[in-house]
Amino acid sequence: MSKIPWDQVFSFTLLDGLKLVITAVAILVVTKIQLFHDKLSALLIALPLTSLIAMLWMHQAKQSPERIANHAESTFWFVLPTLPMFLILPWMLRHGWGFAPSLAANCVITVILFWIMVAVLRRFGIDPMG
Repeated sequence: MSKIPWDQVFSFTLLDGLKLVITAVAILVVTKIQLFHDKLSALLIALPLTSLIAMLWMHQAKQSPERIANHAESTFWFVLPTLPMFLILPWMLRHGWGFAPSLAANCVITVILFWIMVAVLRRFGIDPMG
């Protein structure tokens, strides 16, 4: 990774504020839909909403197609170890686990699966961390 431009990371423009509001509204709308339709809200979240919004902002910021492609490809690899959580968490909740312990256990499981995935992919010449 190249030198991090901290001055750009910590600067805040009016456009950044607009991005923040639009992104927050999108997430808020999905959580409001969940109040009356679990499946529709799940479908909207499954659309990789945050990734789509991030790529729109990257395009708007005139980032290169290569950077956007790298982002999309990396997102694919990083999503894989999170998928079991969507089966394990409901199982735990339905079998008497409390929400906080279930969420904490799933975070640990996800981290372990992530590092296993990195190790396996590196054996095939793919470095998702590179």
